[in-house]
Amino acid sequence: MLFYIQMENFQYIALKDIRTNPYQPRKQFSQKKIEELASSIKENGLIQPIILRKSSLFGYEILAGERRFRAASFLGLETIPAIVKELSDDDMLKQAIIENLQREDLNPIEEAESYQNLIDKGLTHDEIAKIMGKSRPYISNIVRLLQLAKEVRQAIKEEEISQGHARLLVPLKEEEQLLWLEKICREDLSVRAVEKLLQKKKSLRKKPNKELFAKSEEEKIKKILGLKVSIQLKSQSKGKLIIPFESEEEYQRIINSFK
Repeated sequence: MLFYIQMENFQYIALKDIRTNPYQPRKQFSQKKIEELASSIKENGLIQPIILRKSSLFGYEILAGERRFRAASFLGLETIPAIVKELSDDDMLKQAIIENLQREDLNPIEEAESYQNLIDKGLTHDEIAKIMGKSRPYISNIVRLLQLAKEVRQAIKEEEISQGHARLLVPLKEEEQLLWLEKICREDLSVRAVEKLLQKKKSLRKKPNKELFAKSEEEKIKKILGLKVSIQLKSQSKGKLIIPFESEEEYQRIINSFK
């Protein structure tokens, strides 16, 4: 038996007159979860009305409660209890995003896209952080996930890699991101393991650059002096220039070349 808990200011709206929110930040709905919710509604009734606004085109648009609407449609209900609010397009977008962000089952990319939508509407990272009860660095870091390659973002959505993995890949070029994505999935690497491997690679990358610089400078000095020289670098700005000589005459020639 279906029943509805009474609440003030709600009315029954025909499902055929309701359309989904065009500003809905959630792009994926689990059919299994919709059916589970439908089963709960059938057993216990719909406890909380959905929230709508009058559409400028036709009927009503959903502000909050799209899962409940889908579950009611699945059950074949003709009407659903709803609270109707007066909202502009901008206000509706902001309210829809904030309502969805307050749920715990948004994936990190959906969350990042939601914050970006608010940013596009003129809100700053600080303002979003205040509204959502988050820190500003948290907002900034999660929005950076949108810089990732499409394949990496999809892997986050499908929970093939974690948000921790993703943050490590953000500074990399797209080609590198895809290579690391494949490696993480193939070897089932933890976030800590990926972090160590990236640090090791960065360290190895610096070393050849120093050696390449030293070899290049040795060749330049060799052409000037006509002698073999050796450069030993301790860092990018410190080191030794070694000029070997075989005789006093050769030593004197080296000294004279600097005069």
